[in-house]
Amino acid sequence: MAKNTKKTSSKVASQAASTLADKNASKTAKSLAASALAQKGNAKQTGGEMEDLASTVLNSNKYSDETKALAGSVLSQSNKDR
Repeated sequence: MAKNTKKTSSKVASQAASTLADKNASKTAKSLAASALAQKGNAKQTGGEMEDLASTVLNSNKYSDETKALAGSVLSQSNKDR
């Protein structure tokens, strides 16, 4: 299985922390933010369920640019074989 060693950047991690602290942020945004933060500073890979959520966000007009940025980061850290 191919290992993806990408990590969350400091910029995205900062955005993710702000999202988690925002009481008005959606459940989807907070889920993506938590996943992005979990991958900061280590080589953890995105799970299949989170990949599906991130893909849905990126393919929808319903979500903000900030949520899409989190989704893009999470998706870029997915397992290369999936």
